[in-house]
Amino acid sequence: MKMETLQEQTDRLSSQPVVSHDEWMTARKELVRKEKELTDMMDAVAEERRRLPWELVEKDYTFRGPRGTQTLSELFDGRSQLIIYHFMFAPDWEEGCPGCSFLADHIDGPNLHLSHHDVSFVVVSRGPIEKLEAYKKRMGWKFHWVSSADSDFNFDYQASFSPEQVSAGKAIYNFETLTEEDCGGMTELPGTSVFYKDEKGRIYHTYSSYSRAGDIFIGAHQFLDVTPKGRNERTIMDWVRRHDKYEDKGAAPEKAVAPRDVEDTHLDQTSQGQSPDNQEACNKDSEPAIAGKDSKACCCN
Repeated sequence: MKMETLQEQTDRLSSQPVVSHDEWMTARKELVRKEKELTDMMDAVAEERRRLPWELVEKDYTFRGPRGTQTLSELFDGRSQLIIYHFMFAPDWEEGCPGCSFLADHIDGPNLHLSHHDVSFVVVSRGPIEKLEAYKKRMGWKFHWVSSADSDFNFDYQASFSPEQVSAGKAIYNFETLTEEDCGGMTELPGTSVFYKDEKGRIYHTYSSYSRAGDIFIGAHQFLDVTPKGRNERTIMDWVRRHDKYEDKGAAPEKAVAPRDVEDTHLDQTSQGQSPDNQEACNKDSEPAIAGKDSKACCCN
């Protein structure tokens, strides 16, 4: 996705064409055609996703959570389908990744419906369960969150890497090998893994996705994408904070830009998208939800 500079955005908004209703309808109908093409393509990709071959899960995994120790099978909670979100929370972190926290804000609403449609949703991190529970309480989430600290689960499903893998350029993420520079020093990255359990209790790995594939779960992005400013970011998700860390309390920006030839129309213009210097990503002290400028392994990118 192309990132606009603040000046490019200002120039675009101030020079946006203003046309008659008939001209607007002509342009809008052309965009509707493209939107329908995209919808059809998304449907086709979803169908192809459902037809992916499966692999049998033969390794035993255990997790620690508020319900005690659970196996992978028990995470299904009586349902046949399981979605697991790999949330970046390393054992030595005191807070979860800001970008993963942004995505997590979108889980509880849909999860009310998923549980009634043969789907269990579980969040997995390598951090100790005590830290996960404290952070979950702070953020007000209700979803089931467990720790994989005692198993290889996150490593096997390529959302966590050892320092040795990273330094040797042998970390595999999003189905390709990353150099140490690509990783940006990260040993945790986001992802989603899906499993199916048959009537005999056999578990199959059916799907995994990483990097920007997680964007489909972030409803706020879909709302922003229909607005004139779009996501209004200079680097990926640079504006995102943990939801209890926003300083402006949702206040409207002060600046505005008027489209050309329409003096009484005001489009909000804010410096919100101007990120501070790119900070080290997703560690316990970082706020921006990015894992390194232009990194292909951007956090929740």
